[in-house]
Amino acid sequence: MRALLRALGVVALGVLPLAANAQDYPAKPIRLVVPFPPGGPNDIIGRVVGQKMQDLFGQLVIIDNRAGAGGVIGADNIAKSEPDGYSIGIASAGALALSTVLMEKMPYDPVKDLALITLIAKVPEILVASTKLPVTSIADLVALAKARPGTINYASTGVESMPHLGAELFRISAGIDIVHVPYRGAAPAVNDVVGHQVHLMLADIPALLPQIQAGRVRALAVASRSRFPALPDVPTLAELGYPQVEADNWYGMFAPARTPPAVVARLHAAAVAAVKAPDVQDKLESQGAILVGNTSAEFAAFVRGEIAKWSKVVQAAGIKIN
Repeated sequence: MRALLRALGVVALGVLPLAANAQDYPAKPIRLVVPFPPGGPNDIIGRVVGQKMQDLFGQLVIIDNRAGAGGVIGADNIAKSEPDGYSIGIASAGALALSTVLMEKMPYDPVKDLALITLIAKVPEILVASTKLPVTSIADLVALAKARPGTINYASTGVESMPHLGAELFRISAGIDIVHVPYRGAAPAVNDVVGHQVHLMLADIPALLPQIQAGRVRALAVASRSRFPALPDVPTLAELGYPQVEADNWYGMFAPARTPPAVVARLHAAAVAAVKAPDVQDKLESQGAILVGNTSAEFAAFVRGEIAKWSKVVQAAGIKIN
């Protein structure tokens, strides 16, 4: 315990006194579920933060990739795990808010069935095109899509993910007919855009930045309030006449509900210390992540706000609930 508190420094000063039955936590390896395949942004963030928490705790943090249903399968695994602090997860907005809006039968309630620990990061989304699609701008894309309705498709990281919902919001706002092609995570979707199997993709900047910089895909617009510093010539959708299409993705850490508060406090202290560590910031901010590390109460309020926000968007856009 003393070693952990020293490692966490100032962050640990805010941790509540720990219950006697949690004094030795963690006494064995921690399983960190990432509900997407290896190689995507959720996996990158999970591995970088998990490695730093491993260093702080002095215990292994083992990544468990459990992909499917836009992150719901992995998050549900945590919701139904033993609430002892040895099974935790880092998932995106899809599993923690959007699926609640878009799925008729959610297997868990993100607010009631999970102990929401902290918001790890926000990540801007960017819309890219295959280099074989004859467009170089959003205006070109909209004109082509209107001339050839139903013939242009777009990849997403899964049904009910932020890339899916953000792309649907753009589709509705632009008044175009493009076809959704869902994948089980970012990595296989990116591969197919690079390989010209799919025409478009809206996804987290970390998943697409290397491909953009290598010229393998063409960046059209950022779906965020501000331009991305590493791509200063790529405009925002707001600049191009679509201010309502703002779809930053985000990633949060959670544990099963009923995890002892003392254990949640230790996990929170370690997670916040991890996102504030200079080496973690260097690795993730260079790829487009905006690191956060707020309180558990703030994160829970944020999730409730996201659920309310996207519920209104789904209703206004007429997106079908599955």
